Amino acid sequence: MAANFSPMMWLFRISFNILIAVFSINTALCGAALAQSAPVAPSEEAASDARLASLLSELQSPVLPDWERVEAEILNLWSRSGSPAMDLLLRRGRQAMARGDYSAALTHLTALTDHAPEFAEGWNARATLFYEMGDYGPSLDDIARTLALNPNHFGALTGLGMIMEQVEAYSHALDAFRAARAIHPHRPDLEQTVERLERQLEGISL
Repeated sequence: MAANFSPMMWLFRISFNILIAVFSINTALCGAALAQSAPVAPSEEAASDARLASLLSELQSPVLPDWERVEAEILNLWSRSGSPAMDLLLRRGRQAMARGDYSAALTHLTALTDHAPEFAEGWNARATLFYEMGDYGPSLDDIARTLALNPNHFGALTGLGMIMEQVEAYSHALDAFRAARAIHPHRPDLEQTVERLERQLEGISL
């Protein structure tokens, strides 16, 4: 997909977002858990945060045959804003994106980020939409917002790596994919991508 702005702007955005990615690695490895939703009842929020922390810890287990279950539960918790109205906007945005109605998806997801700016998954969903539309700059901006709110977001880090690879910033791509793998070491596609980029960069350096 073609870039929509100048190479210098690309370099600026890449550098900024790589700093966000590095921040996310350090924070995630320290076991940080950040709130990422609209206000909810304290007891409910505490229970959700505790469950999420437990799942992220479980994801670090060396042997985890049912990693897909753990991943799915994490993604489900990340998709809960604490507000039924905001959750509806997220669902509608995702549904519109799935059927290729990017205009409707953008309307729903922008309304979501406007009304729930502390909800990380709203930014992540819109970052995915911008990526699918080929608008890498706005996608990078939304990835940065996602990671600032949720440094453990392996999906956003994976998206960052995909964009870096698309613009041939292979070293930065590798950093982002490694960061995602550090949080989620069980996805075969992440492992394969890291190994492929390592071989590629080794070949370039020879």
